[in-house]
Amino acid sequence: MLTHAVTRALRKNKTLRYGVPMLLLVVGGSFGLREFSQIRYDAVKIKIDPELEKKLKMNQVSLESEYEKIKESAFDDWKNIRGPRPWEDPDLLQGRNPETLKTKTT
Repeated sequence: MLTHAVTRALRKNKTLRYGVPMLLLVVGGSFGLREFSQIRYDAVKIKIDPELEKKLKMNQVSLESEYEKIKESAFDDWKNIRGPRPWEDPDLLQGRNPETLKTKTT
């Protein structure tokens, strides 16, 4: 009888019903965020293999070098072609005949 009255009182108590889960969420979220943000700082401490670092430094591409490549290209014969939608046949959409493509591949 006493346990029934206590559980009933605990169910009606709004602090226990809404406050405790909210408090657990806030405190638990704080610990979770701390762990995830710590990953960011741990990743900075990891050293890269020297050979890989050497390859990365050799393959550096600057914006200026890419601009120079594109600047000298001729876009006079450029044609805008819309890409196919998933339900469309790409060969028919781009003006190519599928039969001629099949004969070229075989």
